[in-house]
Amino acid sequence: MPELRKDAIIGRWVIISTNRGKRPSDFGATIEEKRGGFCPFCETHEATTPPEIFAYRASGTAPNSPGWTLRVVPNKFPALQIEGDLDKVGDGMFDKMSGIGAHEVFIESPLHDMTIPKMALPDLEKLFWGFRERVLDLKKDRRFKYIMLFKNYGSAAGASLEHPHSQLIALPVVPLVVQQEMQGAKAYYDYKDRCVFCDILHQEKSAGIRVISENDDFFALSPYAPRFPFETWIVPRQHSSVFENATNAHFANLAKALQDTITRLDKVLQDPPYNFIIHNAPLQEEHDVPYYHWHIEIIPKLTKVAGFEWGTGFYINPTPPEDATKFLREVDLS
Repeated sequence: MPELRKDAIIGRWVIISTNRGKRPSDFGATIEEKRGGFCPFCETHEATTPPEIFAYRASGTAPNSPGWTLRVVPNKFPALQIEGDLDKVGDGMFDKMSGIGAHEVFIESPLHDMTIPKMALPDLEKLFWGFRERVLDLKKDRRFKYIMLFKNYGSAAGASLEHPHSQLIALPVVPLVVQQEMQGAKAYYDYKDRCVFCDILHQEKSAGIRVISENDDFFALSPYAPRFPFETWIVPRQHSSVFENATNAHFANLAKALQDTITRLDKVLQDPPYNFIIHNAPLQEEHDVPYYHWHIEIIPKLTKVAGFEWGTGFYINPTPPEDATKFLREVDLS
């Protein structure tokens, strides 16, 4: 069974997941599944995955059969397991708990070679509807404190299968990075009585030099201090701290914003591997809080984090965000 262990110095939790790599030989180079090989996520291969938890499918089609447009299944090799009690215990001076959580895979399309730039917008909308449905269901479980929604695209970004998919991991603790982001936003609000993200949007719209694109509900922008080259954020215009409170109308424009942004990155950087992560308020913040603003961060995998970054927490980014914005804004999308 996996377990969580807490670093006694900075309070960071680490998942020790015995269901995944165990020996040095397990950590060889990842080889992506290539087109033409067997893929468990493709339509008609439903029996090779764990039974589906949720799906959007054609009327009259049975669960775990063809006819779906979005399918959610438990991860076959989960980082955490949903059965059991938390069992928080001390280990001498250290703290640990059993590895309770949820780890789910969103199979975004029945088509093996589908990518976000090629998806029909209604299908991309359904991905966000599916995210919302699963978050609303899992947040009923009081063991869970945070739900991370993310996508790894390309082996360099951590994807072990080529078929388009995203993931969800529900955690029994709030990650330290999330705590730090919430605390920073709260400190800004306590000092200025304003949301820092709303202020960023206002300033970036006025300056205009880091806004990549916008629609009625969302801005895509290069953050002022990006950790990585071509790091891009998608931020709602309207203040909201809770992703799952968004309406279907908002998700329609979110699908447009995400597809537009990934298409721009795809053309400028020639189909780069990337991660996107939805930054959301912790589950105990069930109602909108005035100091935090949910958003998506997209991080192309163009550079490697090395000794200096690990040792100091500083990131060296060779591309100014103003230059990245110019490249992305001016790319020919035809």
